[in-house]
Amino acid sequence: MKNLFVLLGGCAAGFVLTATAQPDVSLNFDFSGGQAKAGWREVSPATLYSPATGYGFEPGAEVAAKKNFVTSAKPFYFSVKVPEGNYKVTATFAGESTLTVKAELRRLMLETVHTPAGKFSARQFIVNVRTPKIAGGGEVHLKPREKAGEEWAWDEKLTLEFNGQNPSVRSLQIEPANVPTVFLMGDSTVCDQPAEPWNSWGQMLPRFFQPRVAIANHSESGETVADSLRAKRFEKIFSLMRPGDYLFVQFGHNDMKDKKPDALDTYKLDLQQVVERTRQLGATPVLVTSMERKDSLEHDTLAGYPDAVREVAAGEKCALIDLNAMSKVLYRALGPNLGNAFQDGTHHNNYGSYELAQCVIEGIRQDHLPLAKFIVKDFKGFDPAHPDNPDTFHMAVSPESSSSKPLGS
Repeated sequence: MKNLFVLLGGCAAGFVLTATAQPDVSLNFDFSGGQAKAGWREVSPATLYSPATGYGFEPGAEVAAKKNFVTSAKPFYFSVKVPEGNYKVTATFAGESTLTVKAELRRLMLETVHTPAGKFSARQFIVNVRTPKIAGGGEVHLKPREKAGEEWAWDEKLTLEFNGQNPSVRSLQIEPANVPTVFLMGDSTVCDQPAEPWNSWGQMLPRFFQPRVAIANHSESGETVADSLRAKRFEKIFSLMRPGDYLFVQFGHNDMKDKKPDALDTYKLDLQQVVERTRQLGATPVLVTSMERKDSLEHDTLAGYPDAVREVAAGEKCALIDLNAMSKVLYRALGPNLGNAFQDGTHHNNYGSYELAQCVIEGIRQDHLPLAKFIVKDFKGFDPAHPDNPDTFHMAVSPESSSSKPLGS
């Protein structure tokens, strides 16, 4: 059986990591319609993105110039070419508008920011940008769907989606952010789903953190632990990891389909070595048990895999977020409304993933992880036995939609 370091392409002693330095770049964009001051780039509704300029609205944007800002009756995208890294975005909004901001592949950054007519409001958030290249050589083996349909997750651009009621923007400031990074690694229930109505808890997570930490979601649909090792997804994370960072790992939905006699033992060994490597790099590993599927009210659907994660966490004295147990409480509490959280038997919609993200945040608090100090102040705790009312839940819907279900089940 191959161990982690063989799959990563070398032995533990010989595996060299080169951290990616934060890029020395600061970009300021003025949407006000006046003459931009020194150090700022003037943006008009006609400013479309091109590789030559390195910034602009993505095709399809229907924005109009107003006094001191641009606005639209529909969601629109704005992209900026930047090197790989973490970035602090300071966005100034104009009124009257109520904005929801997402980044890259629908990662929720800001939720329902209201700006009254005649006023301006500024908010900050952190966006992680990555490419497939691995420092020191090699690259992540991307699936076809990651190259066509999910390319915004891996390209050289920081892409922002401005959504909500009359999304209106006055200015953007983008600068490198030297903050801890929370890496996420998992399957379709964690990854950044590219299109409505599919969603995951991983892409909802940034909304619940202050602009003092970055969420880097390296998860992908259909993956197992072994798949992600072979595809160099873990190697990519380890090449970027610094002391003080975190790695959240949730697998099981696809791993349980392996019928080999030693499948569960291999799964546990891979998790153990991921935990070990994370600690060697000075970061904190956090294991997450997989949430149950929709029909779990009748029987458990994940065989022995949640127990295996619990055993590894106990044996390695590693932080554990028992999302599996919390999801059972959540699903029972939803009762006849359970279908409002799912898009199919496994995958969730905006509401379901938002509730699961709150379970993860509550798990961070209950585990007393130092990361808890970065949770947003408006999060007052979450009891999965008392979920948000699905009838009153609202999330601004992104323009891209698809009837094709994510890989994995």
